[in-house]
Amino acid sequence: MSAQSLGLLLKSVKLPSFAVYHQEVAEQAEREGWSFNSYLQYLTEMELEDRRVRKIERLIKSSRLSKDKTLASLDMSRFPTQVQRQLPVLCEGHFLKRAENILAFGLPGRGKTHLVCAIGHELVQKGHSVLFTPAFRLVQGLLAAKRDLGLEKELRRLDRFEAVIIDDIGYVQQEREEVEVLFTFLAERYERRSVLITSNLVFSQWDKIFKDPMTTAAAIDRLVHHCSILELVGTSYRTDKALSQHQDSQIPKEQ
Repeated sequence: MSAQSLGLLLKSVKLPSFAVYHQEVAEQAEREGWSFNSYLQYLTEMELEDRRVRKIERLIKSSRLSKDKTLASLDMSRFPTQVQRQLPVLCEGHFLKRAENILAFGLPGRGKTHLVCAIGHELVQKGHSVLFTPAFRLVQGLLAAKRDLGLEKELRRLDRFEAVIIDDIGYVQQEREEVEVLFTFLAERYERRSVLITSNLVFSQWDKIFKDPMTTAAAIDRLVHHCSILELVGTSYRTDKALSQHQDSQIPKEQ
């Protein structure tokens, strides 16, 4: 069998890395006197690594995570000690198996979005499926699906993600119909899939989101039953950066 025919066969059985590298690796194996098992093991490891890389590339693309909001770019010194201790554990992703949630609270500019995105990126690198979405966009999508009689289908699509990150839930003050689809989404994921939520409103203010006291209590109850809470305090990163830039601009330049 020719090398070309073998390559086509390998592609047909979905072994693209085998197909690309088998001849090159065979020549290396012959030069170095590898056993047949060593040759196959080397190619198999290449195939598995390439599959892992391709999978992560797909997960990153579908996650809609900001490329800049990673763990490497996160200023950990701005966070309370408790959050600094929690973060490495959460980045391991074990909470996903237990369908636990992460709730990040803090005033604007405290790093909530960057924090949950950094966790999201770490989860993706470990092969987990993640979706980042602003709260208003999630609600709009669910509402549109309901109007088109496709809410169940949309919930099934979202269910494919092991973790859904809902950003800025406190900024959207929903109407009754919007509250219903948001609550339905949270109830569907309860004890099955994880959500990561950021909010500038503490629980006592969530009646501004869900309006009805019973709905508010039911939503909070489902979210906190199995969850980690990250409380972010301190000054605003954006304000501090603006002040720093202003101060720098006031420093006289040397002539």
